Amino acid sequence: MIIIAGYSRTESDERDAAVAAFAVMVGRARKHDGCLDLSIGPDAVDSERINVFECWRDQQSLNAWRKAARAPRVALRETHVSLYRSDEAERPF
Repeated sequence: MIIIAGYSRTESDERDAAVAAFAVMVGRARKHDGCLDLSIGPDAVDSERINVFECWRDQQSLNAWRKAARAPRVALRETHVSLYRSDEAERPF
């Protein structure tokens, strides 16, 4: 399993438009084979922050998605996103 998580920053008056620009891509990703979850959304307390979370079954699924993703062009000031690999998952609650 591959998890991509972190955040990006943009100007606070541009954040909601930036998040909205990703809506179609997020919908397509969630239907893509191997996508377990994908979310790009506004942070609840920081008006400049956009949270990113992706969970993929395997590297092949992620690679196939990257070829088809067609991400929108959005002006971001900075990005802090990391990729994590795991071979197990468990319910936390």
